[in-house]
Amino acid sequence: MQIKIIIKLLSLRETRHSMSLKNRLTSLAFFVFAGLTTQAQYTETINSNRPGQSQGAFAVGNNVIQLETGAYMGNDEHSGLGYSHDIWGIDYQLRYGLLMERLEINLTGAFENQDQTYNFLGTVEERNIRNFRSNTLGLKYLVYDPNVSLPEEKPNLYSWKANQRFKWRTLIPAISVYAGANFAFGDNPYLYPGEGKYTPKAAIITQNNWGRTVLVLNLIGDRLSEEYRSLIGIATVTHAITPQFAIFGEYQGINSDVYADDILRGGAAYLFGTNFQVDVSGLINFKNTPSRWQLAAGISWRVDLHEVDEFLEDSNEGNQRKARSEKMSREREDDGDGENDGGI
Repeated sequence: MQIKIIIKLLSLRETRHSMSLKNRLTSLAFFVFAGLTTQAQYTETINSNRPGQSQGAFAVGNNVIQLETGAYMGNDEHSGLGYSHDIWGIDYQLRYGLLMERLEINLTGAFENQDQTYNFLGTVEERNIRNFRSNTLGLKYLVYDPNVSLPEEKPNLYSWKANQRFKWRTLIPAISVYAGANFAFGDNPYLYPGEGKYTPKAAIITQNNWGRTVLVLNLIGDRLSEEYRSLIGIATVTHAITPQFAIFGEYQGINSDVYADDILRGGAAYLFGTNFQVDVSGLINFKNTPSRWQLAAGISWRVDLHEVDEFLEDSNEGNQRKARSEKMSREREDDGDGENDGGI
């Protein structure tokens, strides 16, 4: 009888321990998820990657749908091979904040038409091709945000000079990772000979916000499963002249055995309201095999379905975020400008 009682007590103790451990793990999972969702990437104004080719580190925000699209025209001319391509096309990026603030799913692509003229030993040949130049479905996740991870730096009450000194912590960027897949259908003339219709793509993205100026860096590996893979680097600098008007400059370097180039882009964007932006841009390169130029104009439009959990907003992290938002609002009122979150 005593042995049975002891066994029952041990069993009850083990059950309580198991339930306690389960409750702890459940609580831990909840607070981890809460931490991920409260570190918001959502901004009050649209956060667009246009008109450059780089991606900003920050997502659009949970339940935000954003379309970035435009038309472009230009010319590629190869002096050695004797061809000239007149080009027009439409590019697009559809972005959606998925499940949490740090995660974004996006579809990026372009449909392009080329009127091609070949002049070989006095024989002129003309032809036309049109198809999707590219289509890529991918996920972007914000790994590190210095605005959240680093403690807030308080002013030095005893030294004006210390407050004005350059702060090395401003060089620490926000960091995101990107993974996607290129895909094509049918007999696509823009695929290289032997290139597969489905190829992987990956990128590391960094972003520094310095008041009115934003620096975005992209290191991209494209067509990683192919023999002629590409390594691409993009550096984009954006500067806000006013809260509505901004300019940008961009360098893109492409390294591949099939095609290598150095491209410069520049342009401007203007914000109408909080959910709509227009832009213009152009590009040139620095070689004649081929020489390239393009002009482009586009729009970015946001459907804002973002919602914030009231429980999370009442938490410590929510209170801290509110305080940061109020502080930024006061700074905007003081200097007449707001911070730019990625792209233009």
